Amino acid sequence: MRRDVFQAIADPTRREIINLIAYKTMNLNAIAESFDVSRPAISKHIKILTECGLVVITQQGRERYCEANLKSLGEVSHWIEQYRVFWTSKLDALERFLNKDAAAPASRKHKSTKKAKRK
Repeated sequence: MRRDVFQAIADPTRREIINLIAYKTMNLNAIAESFDVSRPAISKHIKILTECGLVVITQQGRERYCEANLKSLGEVSHWIEQYRVFWTSKLDALERFLNKDAAAPASRKHKSTKKAKRK
């Protein structure tokens, strides 16, 4: 079964594995030692990350090393960006409305003070 990057990052353990190997390649044992779950459970998480392309495993002698391939996260970034643009425009409109509404009473107060001074 081909998994997608959204399934991979849905799990907090997999997100933490990505964090661990984002800047340095680690072997499976070193990764497993960072968690309070069994080595088979970590292997299953790494398999899922590999299936969606976020992790590349290389064999060096008897050791298997995991390296992050974060290009797939571009898909997530693109998906999030459409909502960032949407919410930014909505929040900007709200800010303009609130600023306009906040300025209106001050403007009315200023006009009533001028009228009082004229009399």
